[in-house]
Amino acid sequence: MPDLALSLLRFVSRWLFWPAVALIVWGELTPAPPPALDLLWDKAEHFIAYFGLAAMATLALGLSRRLIWAIAGILLLGIVLEVLQHFTGRDPDIRDVIANVLGTMAGLSAAAVFATLVEKPAEDYPGEG
Repeated sequence: MPDLALSLLRFVSRWLFWPAVALIVWGELTPAPPPALDLLWDKAEHFIAYFGLAAMATLALGLSRRLIWAIAGILLLGIVLEVLQHFTGRDPDIRDVIANVLGTMAGLSAAAVFATLVEKPAEDYPGEG
């Protein structure tokens, strides 16, 4: 059963990663975010968004060399979007970048620990080794 859950999470993560990126780009660059977004502290929103991206990338790619590049891309995205906010009439904030970085590292860590705990060790698979 854990293999099925992990496989399902990996599948969903692969399909939802890019729509999540698009939603985050829109949310950070829209000149006037919807008032519903004012319900949560904006640093928490940044943390949660980048936590989700990093967790999805980790689940989709596994602990591989490609994951290093994906995490670097997520970190770069957080920095670039914060700079671009200046050109949309919003205020860039270094604390948003810090929240993005912390969320990315936490999402990477949580998903890596989860996948490691749920995934069967190689000796549990007959014929592989």
